[in-house]
Amino acid sequence: MNTPPGVPPVRPFLKWAGNKYRLLPRIHAMLPTGSRLIEPFAGSGAVFLNTRFEHYLLTDTNADLINLYTILQEEGPTFIRSCRRYFSGEHNNAESYYHFRDRFNHSTNLRNKAALFVYLNRHGYNGLCRYNASGGYNVPFGRYKRPYFPEREMLAFHAKAHRARFELGSFEQTIRQAGPGDVIYCDPPYVPLSRSASFTAYSAGGFDLGRQEQLAQLAEEAAVRGIPVLVSNHNTAFTRNAYRNASLLRKFHVQRYISCNGQQRNHAGEVLALFD
Repeated sequence: MNTPPGVPPVRPFLKWAGNKYRLLPRIHAMLPTGSRLIEPFAGSGAVFLNTRFEHYLLTDTNADLINLYTILQEEGPTFIRSCRRYFSGEHNNAESYYHFRDRFNHSTNLRNKAALFVYLNRHGYNGLCRYNASGGYNVPFGRYKRPYFPEREMLAFHAKAHRARFELGSFEQTIRQAGPGDVIYCDPPYVPLSRSASFTAYSAGGFDLGRQEQLAQLAEEAAVRGIPVLVSNHNTAFTRNAYRNASLLRKFHVQRYISCNGQQRNHAGEVLALFD
């Protein structure tokens, strides 16, 4: 299920905290074979883009993300052209950014929201996706000299998306609907390494330690049903205990790229737990 030898990995078109692009070799080494890959935390789609399953099911609780993926899947180049106009350079300033952010938060036009999501993702601070308690997107302006328009990456996503279904749904619903031939990869919001490092505002409702434990329990139950589950997370005492019944646990270090200060992008402990 790995990317063929000599073929460079496909980069996601969204900037994303916790993007698994750099972990692909480790994930490939542990991901079992099957006919369909299920990802209950769709995120940037790095694993989806760089594996070769016959079918895919990507779900998420972030309605804006699923809406974007669905419209890109359906419209392809036509939608990509609609996104390009926001990258002309005239909108790369704080005034335009906050104007479009406000429009995004109040729009009911799903196609316009999808195009604005791409703009906000590439012009906002450090690739964050964050919402306030009222559900409003609240990432500040990023102040980049020339935000990159990911046309090539969006075309690659569209080309792969004919094998996929994108659905709004919880990880509980998604895991419980898996059946024979399915393989599940879970990339939940990570257990924070410190009180200030939590990204649970990614979607409404957050993702606390109770949810982390529930995910581990569902992974165990799926494995009993013959459905392998691979889970990634920070390597902490909590996660090592939560994944204590995994059939295989790999611990390693990765470079963190969420800090805007290059000097502060330190190595952090990571874990991959396979329930099989």
